[in-house]
Amino acid sequence: MIRSLLVLAGSILAAAIVNIDCRAAPMTATEIQKQFASGGSSSVATRNAIEVIEATDDDYHAVIVSGGPAVLANTRHLDGLSLAERAQLPLGGVPILVKDNIETIEWPTTAGSLALTDNLTGRDADLISRLRESGAIILGKTNLSEWANFRSEKSMSGWSGVRGQTRNAFDLTRSPCGSSSGSAVSVALGYVPVAIGSETDGSIVCPASINGVVGFKPTHGLVSGFGIVPIAATQDTAGPIATNVIDAAITLGAMINVDGNLAETSTQIRNNLLTIKAPADLKGKRIGILSVVQGFDARRDELLEAAITTLESLGAEVVPDLAAKPYDGFNQDEYDVMLYEFKHQLNNYLAGLPTKFNQLTLTKLIQFNNQSTIELSLFDQGIFLKANDLPLTEVEYQQKLNAIRKAAREDGLDRLLGENNLDVLIGTTGGPAWTIDDINGDTFHGPSISSFPAVGGHPHLTVPMGDIRGLPIGLSFIGRRYDDALIAAIAAAYEAKR
Repeated sequence: MIRSLLVLAGSILAAAIVNIDCRAAPMTATEIQKQFASGGSSSVATRNAIEVIEATDDDYHAVIVSGGPAVLANTRHLDGLSLAERAQLPLGGVPILVKDNIETIEWPTTAGSLALTDNLTGRDADLISRLRESGAIILGKTNLSEWANFRSEKSMSGWSGVRGQTRNAFDLTRSPCGSSSGSAVSVALGYVPVAIGSETDGSIVCPASINGVVGFKPTHGLVSGFGIVPIAATQDTAGPIATNVIDAAITLGAMINVDGNLAETSTQIRNNLLTIKAPADLKGKRIGILSVVQGFDARRDELLEAAITTLESLGAEVVPDLAAKPYDGFNQDEYDVMLYEFKHQLNNYLAGLPTKFNQLTLTKLIQFNNQSTIELSLFDQGIFLKANDLPLTEVEYQQKLNAIRKAAREDGLDRLLGENNLDVLIGTTGGPAWTIDDINGDTFHGPSISSFPAVGGHPHLTVPMGDIRGLPIGLSFIGRRYDDALIAAIAAAYEAKR
């Protein structure tokens, strides 16, 4: 069965480009909630989502599992609520798919690895509990780049041993990016209005941009990491992928952890996100343009100039040509920090599982992959090996962590935002999707805009900006830490005007 799910490059390249006009167009999360709050049945949107997945996903491999008795039982529970109770649920009746590195009671959490095929933890990640409390229906699990794209330097985004290769929503021959591949493709194809992804560096915003949907990486620490398979705790965060900014913002609001040291701050951000509206204009707002993503591709520059014109028409003041360049060795230091954290944090996560899989370690996972006929069939596990053998002391790790944070915060984004009195920074999220290649792996074109907000912990939201020959390009909005609601409002104004 697993073998039949593996789609190698030969068949991928033979596939036709999907007819975008035939994609499903479901109601938005906001529309579903309003219908539910006025007395409608939550089962309608849920059953529709399951039917679309069953009819479509054999071509895309975006979903690992969906539906089942527990899902339908949840709809019956919600339908039994009074109108007053329904009105209190910001995501009442909204079906949501979840990346399969996030624990849910109903299904195994595999991170895409055959080593965790039956890892049924019987518990929800903290963010899943909060979504359920908000009335969301957790519909199923989405495919991903295996181990959140942290197994091989030669990997193909969107491939996992469990479900095979996720395909781009706009072109079956092209990459969906990753690692939240299935979540972005599921939203783009109209399976659900909202899905949940996770990001360490680019794993929400890249697949969202490439598949023409909204992706929202929140300020680091606002969303609890409990119940999420880790890479690097200093950068890891979950966030929503949605059809529009308002839905993404409301979903993020519902996910936010309102306990602990940030209780007051996070509660205010949550309230601001749950009540967000797109402003009529952006008068008084100052927006800076990140020059790092300009000059690489004239077609992208053209789209960015059109976006700038739109923002100016809304009354925003635009400040061009702002640069925040990392120091030589920044990328390697970030990589070393992730390798160091991954080994220790993954081993701790595995040891804490309430299942037989708590005997696993990174070393044992390496051994499992070596013995599997599927796991190493397309690419290696070089990152696993590097992390397991990394000769980095605690002191060296801390020095590197301090250096990259300073570059991203004080010397980088915070400096640009402060010196120029800006509300937000913008830039092209990335390029168009590249062809899936099981020999050479991913081919990214141009500089990354995701690393500084990922390392610095800043919020980063991408919104569809246009396309290059039918392939979507996203516009990134990056703000100060804890300004999540502000960048969402600015992005929503742009989205409404575009």
